[in-house]
Amino acid sequence: MAPLLIRVLNVDQPFRCGTDETVLRALAPIHHDRIGSGCHGGGCGVCRIRVLQGDYVVGCMSRAHVSIEEEASGLTLACRTWPRSDLAVEPVGKLPARLMRRFRLLPPIDDDRVQSPDDREK
Repeated sequence: MAPLLIRVLNVDQPFRCGTDETVLRALAPIHHDRIGSGCHGGGCGVCRIRVLQGDYVVGCMSRAHVSIEEEASGLTLACRTWPRSDLAVEPVGKLPARLMRRFRLLPPIDDDRVQSPDDREK
């Protein structure tokens, strides 16, 4: 079977994905840029996406991050989503600030503004 294509909203190039591979794994070249990731096991909720088009199956994921109602409307975690057809997805999750700084999507912290507890007491 030929690989399926995953299209990410606002990303020109589609990504190939096998039915035995999660969407997050297929998007590895851009996932820190567009879709964040954390635990890769469905527990942290960082890689939330909305599937706009296509068929897929999902594995176990934390209901603290995706409710049954949200899942029914196409919201899922990329790390727990396996495509069954070509997909169109939209990133919904928010990258943690530490990852945004690491990948230069936020400015670095200004060391002059950061105070230690000892400095605040003076």
